[in-house]
Amino acid sequence: MDLIDRYLNAVAAQLPQDERDDIIAELRDLILSRFEAKEEELGRALTDDEQEAILHEIGHPLVVAARYRKGPDSLIGPELFPYWLFAVKAGLLVMLAVQAIGLFVSLVSGPSDAGRSIGQAINGFISSGLTLVGVVTVIGAVMEHMGYRPGWMSKWKVNELSAFGLSDPAAWGAAMSGTKTAKATWAPRSLGRSKVWPGGEYLFSFLAVGVFVLWWIGAIHFPGLMHIGLRGEDAVVTGAPIWTTLYGAILFYAVAQMAVDLASLARPTAARMRAAGQAVIAGAGLWLTWAIFEAGHWFTLTRDGETARIAGDWTLLDFDQLRALGDGTRDLVGVASTLSLVMTWVLAISAISLIFKIVANLWRVVQPEPRTAA
Repeated sequence: MDLIDRYLNAVAAQLPQDERDDIIAELRDLILSRFEAKEEELGRALTDDEQEAILHEIGHPLVVAARYRKGPDSLIGPELFPYWLFAVKAGLLVMLAVQAIGLFVSLVSGPSDAGRSIGQAINGFISSGLTLVGVVTVIGAVMEHMGYRPGWMSKWKVNELSAFGLSDPAAWGAAMSGTKTAKATWAPRSLGRSKVWPGGEYLFSFLAVGVFVLWWIGAIHFPGLMHIGLRGEDAVVTGAPIWTTLYGAILFYAVAQMAVDLASLARPTAARMRAAGQAVIAGAGLWLTWAIFEAGHWFTLTRDGETARIAGDWTLLDFDQLRALGDGTRDLVGVASTLSLVMTWVLAISAISLIFKIVANLWRVVQPEPRTAA
């Protein structure tokens, strides 16, 4: 009976402990009855090969154990699979766009090896894409195992379906080219009197900030992002202490922005509620921008033991220096000086933009809600 014991042990290892003994006893009786019937038919004891043939007919231990297992038989069931597929396609397209933008910036900055930059972009897309697929699959598997179904799976409206164009590569291409087809795909005129769906713009923001959050917490990586191509060996970029100090605040800011975008998607016509949330978020962003600017030191470039700081203050907010942008040398110090000027102006422009955003959203808050046609 050595074959039977080995077979049943393999099955038992896949079963829950509280039901294992009863199931194995039932299987043992089934196997023994099959053996006895075959022995009566042949009129002799079965050989090991004949016993194994009967066990093959009963099934592989993994398959047999699955017949007794409670719960779903698949990782992602047919009901959740379309949603899983959309999340994967949309997420991969967002990550492809992020890598394309990073590659464009890398090529424009004049790297010593364009082929290396392209290879790093491809590697980054594959790495982050595999992480995305894994995360989405785990979430779907948990939902499948627990039988959890969010309300939006059953309580949906036709007016809110335009966002699913995010999973259409053709729509992304049309959107980038600015064609009318893109406008029709991304923002159909389905609300009121030929008005664009007011929540469509927030879905891309939600996904983009979500990718940033995953990168910020280290869940995904973009190879080559913290390197700058110089003549010869690349310079390594390391963050200044201000980023460690503001790590939690920046994470909270990004998650809060995602929450506002998600609320805007759920209630795209609640203009005042959305404006109030955006005003608060913009205020927090203005404070973060000021704190980063006041730090004065943002990054450090390192190459062959030589270092140069990317840092700035109010003296760099000078139009003469801005007009001379690009005239600096391509050595480590020259690149750091150029990036310092760029970073200073980016922070200043961001602050001005956030101030206008606060004022504009506060103005929307005090305005009455638009009336919709009955």
